[in-house]
Amino acid sequence: MGIIERMKLDGKKGFVTGGARGIGKCTAAAFAEAGADVAIVDLDLATAQNTAEEIAAATGRKVIAVGCDVTSEAQVQAMVDSVVKELGGLNFCHANAGICINAPADSMTYAQWKKNIDVNLNSMFLTDTIAGRYMLANGGGSIINTASMSAHIVNVPQPQCAYNASKAGVIQLTKSLAIEWAKRGVRVNSISPGYIGTDLTLSSPDLQPLIARWNAMAPMGRLGMPEELASICVYLAGDTSSFTTGSDFILDGAFTCF
Repeated sequence: MGIIERMKLDGKKGFVTGGARGIGKCTAAAFAEAGADVAIVDLDLATAQNTAEEIAAATGRKVIAVGCDVTSEAQVQAMVDSVVKELGGLNFCHANAGICINAPADSMTYAQWKKNIDVNLNSMFLTDTIAGRYMLANGGGSIINTASMSAHIVNVPQPQCAYNASKAGVIQLTKSLAIEWAKRGVRVNSISPGYIGTDLTLSSPDLQPLIARWNAMAPMGRLGMPEELASICVYLAGDTSSFTTGSDFILDGAFTCF
């Protein structure tokens, strides 16, 4: 079998958290285009259902929607159980759900800090370990975590210490699980996007002055687009990345190079 055929995801089953929109929607669509059956997991079940129907119609794959609060251990366990039952197995997952709270550290409340850590880091532990237990017991699999270039730099001008810390934690969690599971058939990698022009980002009036400044600082002079992250996720979900684990892929248009 040639390399192109091996890059396909025919017969594989997976899910994407935060999959209803933005980066998650684009990677879910790419997984389905590559031949996988996919679950769109999101707190916003109605939008997840619309996304699932849209991707299914475009690709002909089985695409389902599952509502889930990824900070709840019980809900994540129920979600993984539902995905396995509805799709017939679990070969990969993209743990992508996340939030960003911009607040100066000296005025940030502990509730704000905790929410950012819960959604961005604690949910990764729940998603990775619950999905990982199934994969470890059923022939292996691939886990992809969304970190951020903010794990590598301190963004300016916006104050976001909780976000930066949470995403740095995602990378170290990724590496730790990769080492633990390297000989047991489960690979764990992360992607670190730079500033990405999702629909939500581009439509926010509060972000327009920041976008102008970010673009002025960016070597490529622009935001990335969600579609520009999808191919690396398809690679990581498939068999051609069988020797790739514990890696973080920075996808930022060279923003962190200086």
